[in-house]
Amino acid sequence: MAESKENQEKKIIVDEDWKQEAQKEKEILAAQEKAEEEKDREQDEVRGTLPPGNFAALISMLTTQALFALGLLQIKGQEKKEPDLALAKYNIDMLETLEEKTRGNLTQEEQTVLANTLNELRMGYVKIAG
Repeated sequence: MAESKENQEKKIIVDEDWKQEAQKEKEILAAQEKAEEEKDREQDEVRGTLPPGNFAALISMLTTQALFALGLLQIKGQEKKEPDLALAKYNIDMLETLEEKTRGNLTQEEQTVLANTLNELRMGYVKIAG
């Protein structure tokens, strides 16, 4: 009978500290986010800010990859590598695909840059492959 009285008299215990714990967790998360943002800023300072993403930058990126693959560009201090013609062709093909898919949607300057870049890469490819 004592047990049933205990069951009837059970009290609900409310943890009043939950608000304080939640606030502490929130502060910890905010501090972690701030540390990550600071780390990102430091990396930007070391690397420098990146240029805006635009069509010319995309052409430049693919062109650089093709030139590395052809062996026409190399990293200072590294041994000269043999040309990777398959990789160079892939990057040239990617630029050709861009030319096809963007036909009629580019400014005259963008069309000229892309066409000239493709011509130069094709000539470099033929020279290296031949």
